[in-house]
Amino acid sequence: MHTNYYFLRQLAPALAAQLRGYRVASCFSQEKDELVVGLLSETGAEFWLKAQLGAAFPALALPETFHRARQNSVDLLPELLGRTVAGVEVWPQDRVLQINFIEAAASLTFKLYGPRPNAIFRPAPGAAAQLFHQRYTADADLAPLPADAPAPAIGPTGKLSPALADLPARYLREHRGYDPAPAEAKQRLAHELQAELENPAYYYVIYLDGRTRLSLVPLGEILETLPGTDPIGALRRFVPLALARRALETERRQLRQLLTRRADEAGTSAHLASQRLHALAHEAGYRHRADLIMANLHAIAPGAAQLEVVDFYTNEPVVLKLKPLEKPQRTAENLYRKAKNQQIEERQLQARIAAREAEALQALELLEELDAAPALAELRGLRTWRKLHALDPNPESAKAASELPFKVFEDHGFTILVGRNAQNNDLLTQKYAHKDDLWLHAKDVSGSHVVIRHRAGQVVPEPVVEHAAQLAGWYSRRQHDSLCPVTVTPKKFVRKPKGALPGQVIVERERVVLVVPGNPFEK
Repeated sequence: MHTNYYFLRQLAPALAAQLRGYRVASCFSQEKDELVVGLLSETGAEFWLKAQLGAAFPALALPETFHRARQNSVDLLPELLGRTVAGVEVWPQDRVLQINFIEAAASLTFKLYGPRPNAIFRPAPGAAAQLFHQRYTADADLAPLPADAPAPAIGPTGKLSPALADLPARYLREHRGYDPAPAEAKQRLAHELQAELENPAYYYVIYLDGRTRLSLVPLGEILETLPGTDPIGALRRFVPLALARRALETERRQLRQLLTRRADEAGTSAHLASQRLHALAHEAGYRHRADLIMANLHAIAPGAAQLEVVDFYTNEPVVLKLKPLEKPQRTAENLYRKAKNQQIEERQLQARIAAREAEALQALELLEELDAAPALAELRGLRTWRKLHALDPNPESAKAASELPFKVFEDHGFTILVGRNAQNNDLLTQKYAHKDDLWLHAKDVSGSHVVIRHRAGQVVPEPVVEHAAQLAGWYSRRQHDSLCPVTVTPKKFVRKPKGALPGQVIVERERVVLVVPGNPFEK
């Protein structure tokens, strides 16, 4: 609430009493989103006002001393220099503080809106506004609400005034029984709280929902209690403390988000794998159909496209599709081979379910440890714990990791990368494959791009090429073919034409190998 109207309405008269007659001696910036104003009294006393105008943490800091850097510092608002403070006011029901000056009735306005804070200087009434953040052009026309029309504490529909903000509204609901109360009681509770906020007995530095905040009501974990008669002292105590704790709170919040996302993704993956495993267990399998074909070979006419028989497993009539140009024995053989592959898939699904459930459980356990371990209440302990568990709360690093979901295999010292989908194929081929890497793809069908990483001074052995080609066939539409033709070429002969769909490329030079599709690295 350090930018809330009810705190600013306490801060404004305190600043007015302190600064009246002070003259602006300097106005500069030496960090991004920072405006520093230095003021001097007639006796030479200094007063510093540092406005932090970043969207993440807008604040008015009032350091008792400030030393301007010799480098990387730039003067701002030259017309503000030499102006004498006449008073300080807060805009009605708003998060805006304004310093008024004697000369030409100039004003310096601090708009402390969380998403888009700004500072607006007007050399005179009606003059063009000078903005600290030039991108917020609409702030040039910013004006206060009429002073004679203050917003009520509670509207006719029962909605609380925006000026009460989140903390007072939460306090009403959690400690005053606001929600279940009848309409008349709600009006009374809101007006009682409004009166308390207009004349607070204390300011509270609290820790709530992972953030250190200044509050006019007791909520969350109370770190410090400050007298309500000194808003300047409260601000001087709160802002440095909040900034010191901000790095810790940011990393804790990022780690919590990362672990929650891991638990959710692992749980979802395990659930989908379980659904697939259940479907495989309850559908008529390849072996089932192959058995029916072999048991009814005598009833299959040459060139037949289908076979109508009674299923001896269920005693129900069933229609089996056949290939007119393929012998039934050959069809049954292919079905038996697919049945074997289905068993492999079931084992893989069982392993995936176990691994993903374990991953979800580990993420949930780490979340509990993050909230409970006392050592993680300090930044150094938190970073040591993060490294111990290989957790990176940096969103950019997490994004980079999410962009590399290739299947990875090692063969005779060579790394083989396999794309997972069309977009991932593009990422592998266009961004991560070197021109001298070998590129493979099942010919004339959709499938994964496969890349064998080049090793300087070494030729890729043919067994490695064959294994990579088997992977290319296995992760393609030709997965269940007896033989699969696979394109093999250096990556430099693969290009993506303009306007092509994800995963589509043109191969300018190639050789073709024939392999049996499969995963040679499966145990």
